[in-house]
Amino acid sequence: MREEKGISQTEFGKLCGVSRQTVSSIERGDYHPSIVLAIKIAHIFDKQVEELFWLEDEENEKL
Repeated sequence: MREEKGISQTEFGKLCGVSRQTVSSIERGDYHPSIVLAIKIAHIFDKQVEELFWLEDEENEKL
């Protein structure tokens, strides 16, 4: 979604108040954002948190 909007990881990190490395980790799935950060990200994209983040069960199916 970030790339679709033409926003670099660095720019997006500044919008969210985190580093470029944090943005990269979230996008790779290596880091799960806090509730506060997830809400900030949802606001930036004008989406609901659940549209951007979800839980997966052990077989990688959305819950």
